[in-house]
Amino acid sequence: MDSRKLADLTAKACDDKRADDIVVLDMKHVSLIADYFLICEGSSERQVQAIANEVKDRAAENDIEVKRLEGYEQARWILIDLGDVVCHVFHKDERMYYNIERLWGDAPLVDVSLD
Repeated sequence: MDSRKLADLTAKACDDKRADDIVVLDMKHVSLIADYFLICEGSSERQVQAIANEVKDRAAENDIEVKRLEGYEQARWILIDLGDVVCHVFHKDERMYYNIERLWGDAPLVDVSLD
């Protein structure tokens, strides 16, 4: 699966668990870390974990390895490394604090279809 399709799949997984404010950044010309960053938020620790679980499950269904998952127990900022896509699932309070969209402000926004 190419990285753009993986970003779309990840965005859909987040949307299916009612993640708020889903943003996808095209990192290809900004960073060597990944092709795309997906950033979203949940309103409670339970929802943040549910979003992360859905991303993990969708990856497994498509034979995509989760290379790293961090922050699951605290559920304030869960990072899911899918290789070409890194998904950041924030608790809404933490997202405002870290504001990584501003940190990576040079990266263009990607319009993803959530239908």
